[in-house]
Amino acid sequence: MPEVARVPRIVVGVAGGIAAYKTVSLVRELVKSGADVTVVPTESALKFVGRPTWEAVSRNEVSDDLFDDVAAVRHVALGQSADVIVIAPATAHTVASLAAGLAGNLLGTTVLASSAPLVLAPAMHTEMWDHPSVRANIATLIARGATVVGPETGELTGGDVGAGRMSEPHAIAEVVQSVLVPQTLAGKRVVISAGGTREPLDPVRFIGNRSSGEMGVQLARAARARGAEVTLVAANLEVPLPTGVTVIHAPTAVAMRDAMQQVAPTSDVVIMAAAVADWVAAEPSQEKLKKTELGQTFSPVLHRAPDILAELGASKPPGQLLVGFSAETAVESDQRDALAREKLGAKNVDVMCVNQVGDQLGFGDVETIVTMIHHASPQSRSVTGSKHSVAGQILDALLDR
Repeated sequence: MPEVARVPRIVVGVAGGIAAYKTVSLVRELVKSGADVTVVPTESALKFVGRPTWEAVSRNEVSDDLFDDVAAVRHVALGQSADVIVIAPATAHTVASLAAGLAGNLLGTTVLASSAPLVLAPAMHTEMWDHPSVRANIATLIARGATVVGPETGELTGGDVGAGRMSEPHAIAEVVQSVLVPQTLAGKRVVISAGGTREPLDPVRFIGNRSSGEMGVQLARAARARGAEVTLVAANLEVPLPTGVTVIHAPTAVAMRDAMQQVAPTSDVVIMAAAVADWVAAEPSQEKLKKTELGQTFSPVLHRAPDILAELGASKPPGQLLVGFSAETAVESDQRDALAREKLGAKNVDVMCVNQVGDQLGFGDVETIVTMIHHASPQSRSVTGSKHSVAGQILDALLDR
């Protein structure tokens, strides 16, 4: 049976600021990552985004009242059960209350009753952010172990521009994830490829595939969260780039080979998650091909693209962990595994990750099952969940080897 990761419990506190609307996206992203998210808004926060919205995106009941569910001691239980607490936006008032240790609302008591890591995403006008009392309160919370994300410089409410803008939801989510996981890859260099290559036929048309790059990007985020120095070799992506990683753009198979050959030799872990074309045009046209000139059929001359994974396997330095991905359409898992194991031996790969793909299957932001096949073991290991969850499980399994 595929392994399912433990569900982390995250409390998202929401203070009363206009940036609360962005926290809706943060909650949605954390839920999609597989977390159990409970939103604790302040009374003021509910004036910006209502309770039904928070309940809909978190899939949990929402309360802001200290006297709700008294029998269950909710104001203590939430903090005790949390794996991490993130407050976004963290307004000047909430920051001051936390620094003073006040317990005047459900959010304050939740933080005081918890030993979980605290992540703050401040949001306020520049003058407030620069005020000595706010800076002193932030310094106090950092000294107690809080992690502060942002704020960024940008457009603020009222048209002002300056420091105080809340960080984007995906950036906050990445910090939350890094707090949740142990730094098992600290000091390691990890190279990951992602996305599908596009091989030009002419300046307009190309041979491509349906890869969105989601799996590779999630692997990069998961490796970064575990403390690794990450280089992402990105082909063509349909998802946002992760933060905190070095990105090399490589849109074609040849460009990706060149990039991988440049960064792989000095890396501890290399993961080829990109969907690289098997065929490229022998002579791409420099002008747009006219259908009136081509006639009713078009048969371009194609050459085999470089087998990047095989080349990496042939030049793999001692001690390096090389991981490949094999997307297969075979319905039977035994058949998919056999195809992947064949590639494993032929390309000198340490671990091959195989997943089933097809129409409405395997591509994009979908639930997935990945089976890991090791060169030194006849046993396979499967993991399942969202691609965010599966990425973390893959890395943890690789470290357990």
